[in-house]
Amino acid sequence: MVVSSNEFAYMFTIQSTTGDSYKLRASDAQEQELWMTQLQLCTRRHSDSSTKVMSQAEGQQKNLVNSVESLPPRGGPLSSLDEDLLLLKATSAATLSCLGECLSLLQNNVIQALNQNQNHIPSPSFSHNSTVQRCSSSVNQVQQKSQNSIPDALDPSDENTDTEDNEEEDLGVLDDQRSIILHLLSQLKLGMDLTRVVLPTFILEKRSLLEMYANFMAHPDMFLSITSGCTPEERIVRFVEYYLTAFHEGRKGAVAKKPYNPILGENFHCSWYVPRDCVRPLRTTNCTDPNVAPTATSIVPGSSQRGTDGCSGGNSDCYRVQFVAEQVSHHPPVSGFYCECKEKRMCVNTHVWTKSKFMGMSVGVSMVGEGVLYLSEHDEEYVFTLPCAYARSILTVPWVELGGKVTISCAKSGYSATVTFHTKPFYGGKVHRVTAEVKHNQTGNIVCKAQGEWNGVLEFTYSNGENKVIDTSKLPIIKKKIRRLEKQGQYESRRLWQHVTESLKAGNMDAATEHKHRLEERQRSEGKQRAATKTPWKPKYFIKEVYVYKNEWINYEKQPCT
Repeated sequence: MVVSSNEFAYMFTIQSTTGDSYKLRASDAQEQELWMTQLQLCTRRHSDSSTKVMSQAEGQQKNLVNSVESLPPRGGPLSSLDEDLLLLKATSAATLSCLGECLSLLQNNVIQALNQNQNHIPSPSFSHNSTVQRCSSSVNQVQQKSQNSIPDALDPSDENTDTEDNEEEDLGVLDDQRSIILHLLSQLKLGMDLTRVVLPTFILEKRSLLEMYANFMAHPDMFLSITSGCTPEERIVRFVEYYLTAFHEGRKGAVAKKPYNPILGENFHCSWYVPRDCVRPLRTTNCTDPNVAPTATSIVPGSSQRGTDGCSGGNSDCYRVQFVAEQVSHHPPVSGFYCECKEKRMCVNTHVWTKSKFMGMSVGVSMVGEGVLYLSEHDEEYVFTLPCAYARSILTVPWVELGGKVTISCAKSGYSATVTFHTKPFYGGKVHRVTAEVKHNQTGNIVCKAQGEWNGVLEFTYSNGENKVIDTSKLPIIKKKIRRLEKQGQYESRRLWQHVTESLKAGNMDAATEHKHRLEERQRSEGKQRAATKTPWKPKYFIKEVYVYKNEWINYEKQPCT
């Protein structure tokens, strides 16, 4: 961009798309006009040519796809299912997507540079427009309509420590599987919604999406410590610390595999028993809140608690944390999950719509929805959102990264937090990077900053000058407790998917595909029956009004403890 400057006579400024600014001065007005005219023509020519090149590339890519698809599927020297041609189609689509994003990035930088000049910003600045899709949702008013907590019919004595180890092997994509993926990719278009696309069985994880949500609670001791905070500032800081450390255990292993799509009405139950002496403040603080008893000093990451099962059911030395999740809608696919601890008078209620789309050589999943953490002891509600997830390098060794900006806010206290999950740039940069900032909205004071890796080391800096490092790989993990299969209902995740899971463990993909197909057909048949009888679907555990847990304990507990 080339504009005149009033700083000196015959001066003009060149503003580059990178944010750099160059000031030049001509000898007279005629020379100034000549240079500015020539540079503006050059800028316009480059802008027009980039758009023309992009249009030509799109046309050539479309011709390529049409040429390949016009070939016979079998026979002859070339077929439309030839592996090299399928790879060419998928690669060309991904390249076109990359070019489009680069052009959009350049155009946005030009617009920003123009706005900066119009607003008379004195010094140039570099502004990066992230192309990562941000996941957010409007804060809906949660309807409070409950009188009971999670049913006590789930007898703690029926629960056993979970012994499943679903760590996925990092083997990459095998040659015979690559052909199937290539054929699938050749049928997809950029941005296509993958909700109704049937994916091959070998990419499945050996657990349901509902159980994956439960695994985010692998550190219930940190979760319970939130409400023990002495001040609103410390409570939101603890929530952010817990939030940042929750994702690494929810994503088992580095390889990207897809959890089972829960069928409508599917549910998952589990519990954690947390030793009382593990629930301590995460920071050393002099507690002045009259409602909160003083407690001990901070937890040491990597303690002997890692991998323990907490306490046995009914043990008075433990807090019991209960979890229930349910698939409350099939189209769109919406899951609800609820977690509570009665003794600590806290619970969290969340609904998530998983929207997946094809992005060339990767798949993006937007987690649309929000959660609300209730701290009854302090009459506080924390509303939070969830990041997007991406499966990268789907033709080689697929890997997972998180991306987007999420928010955590408490209207009563006036504190809020912004957490940014950074995706890896095209060139250079680190993977799994995350940054966070907690501030008091009324004063604008930053009370905590965090940076690091969501599946590695996180560094926290507090307003009082303290610092702390948390290594997520060394944090204590308290294993969940779950009922044996014979004690579970027919729609509980482990029992529902048991034959698929057993077949995957045995490496029998044909059997796994057959069992998965039977479940899907049963779901379709039940849907047709409801449509024929005009019977609406009603979730068992959740209310459809933004899908909150209908037996939410916190609503009738909003009164002093007796």
